[in-house]
Amino acid sequence: MRGGDLHHNVADHTFLGPAVTAPRYRFFSVRDDFPALLSDEELGGAIAGELYEVSLDAIRTDFLPEEPAELQLDVIELDDGRSVLAVTLRPGLTESIADELIEITQVGDWRAYRGLPHPDSATA
Repeated sequence: MRGGDLHHNVADHTFLGPAVTAPRYRFFSVRDDFPALLSDEELGGAIAGELYEVSLDAIRTDFLPEEPAELQLDVIELDDGRSVLAVTLRPGLTESIADELIEITQVGDWRAYRGLPHPDSATA
């Protein structure tokens, strides 16, 4: 995410614009350090994010090695029906690390949850 702690991993790749998931994902703050999606048809909502054009080689060598152990590479659905790669919460962790998760599905946006400004709204 632009302005995030790991943005350097995608900063040299083409930013394609904002994106929103299909309304079928739960959204968590893990230890209040990073966000995580989890597919859930019943309890999920639409979650805001960003889309980048990143080669599979760069995902393998630059991106995934720095991702937290709680996350995995997965295919998610966007609100326009497209399928894209994203990092998601590993299945089963909602129980085993429940005390480290804050559900923020109702907020639906990491920046809004953290009270961060949107990078396009920065004033000169």
